[in-house]
Amino acid sequence: MFLKGLQDKFKVKSGLKFLQEEMEKAPVALDREKGITRIGCIVDVDNFHNAEVFYELIDEFSLRPNAIKIIGYKREYDKNSPYAIQIFSDKDLGWKGVIENGYVLEFLGREYDMIINYYEEDNLMMKLLSVKTSARLKVGFGTLDHKINDLILNTPFKDFKVFKSELKKYLKVLKEL
Repeated sequence: MFLKGLQDKFKVKSGLKFLQEEMEKAPVALDREKGITRIGCIVDVDNFHNAEVFYELIDEFSLRPNAIKIIGYKREYDKNSPYAIQIFSDKDLGWKGVIENGYVLEFLGREYDMIINYYEEDNLMMKLLSVKTSARLKVGFGTLDHKINDLILNTPFKDFKVFKSELKKYLKVLKEL
């Protein structure tokens, strides 16, 4: 048990080092056309329980039915319990910032036009996933490190309708919609 705790501590330290190195690098520009056709959402389901509301963006932005991919983070979860969305947790942290979860690998295997980082906490796992995901535009809240997101919305975390309307407004200003 002691060795497991020590190993977890070193994994966190290794993940933090990887995150710091990735955030210091210049962002890689994706060669995708303007416009939003694929959206990825990283959601803190411990603090925002209704992650399925992100599917409303399909109608809001006139997207294809499979254009949105949602992955949720929970500190601890039972792999046998059914969840409406795919979940990852702290247990999935590997060495050098690798997240060892099949859902995460599937999420990272796609390119997105926009990533929505829907979390406020300074959490290593969600930040690692945000940094590793390739997207042309990253949207999130002002409480996070400003190097992670390109567009920062200062809306109430629990009020998704306000977030959605502000996001749509700024995407029109940026000529993405």
